[in-house]
Amino acid sequence: MMESDVEVVAENLMSIYSQLCKTLSKPMRTKTSVTPGGLFVMGALKRNGIMSMTDIGRKLSIPKPHVTVVVDKLIDEGYVVRKSDPNDRRIVNIELTENGLKNFEEMKQVISESLKCKLLTISEKELKVLFVSSQNIKDILISVLSKGE
Repeated sequence: MMESDVEVVAENLMSIYSQLCKTLSKPMRTKTSVTPGGLFVMGALKRNGIMSMTDIGRKLSIPKPHVTVVVDKLIDEGYVVRKSDPNDRRIVNIELTENGLKNFEEMKQVISESLKCKLLTISEKELKVLFVSSQNIKDILISVLSKGE
């Protein structure tokens, strides 16, 4: 594969990411004050359980100062709590609250329903192509992007 092909793939993926973020965050903004970054943090906590601020930053590839800002907003909303690590008081862990989990699931449902409505507007042929393509992209990206984690 030529370097120009790699550049086109990178551009396409960035364009897809940008469009998805814009499209998926729009229905969420009408229902909650949680930012997309907050939703990513809540999702990471749901998948991984209690995490340190450093681990959240690593998992989401965002700087620790930004994680702190996002987590502070989620604490103000009652969606997460800080917990001291019993083995090392210097480490502050973050945990999703019951209210946070409930709201995360509700936001995920709103986003999912909005996306499903958009997908229902395409032809069956386009949906089949998108089905196969999205599965291939997911599989390849999981393989490629998980290297070195």
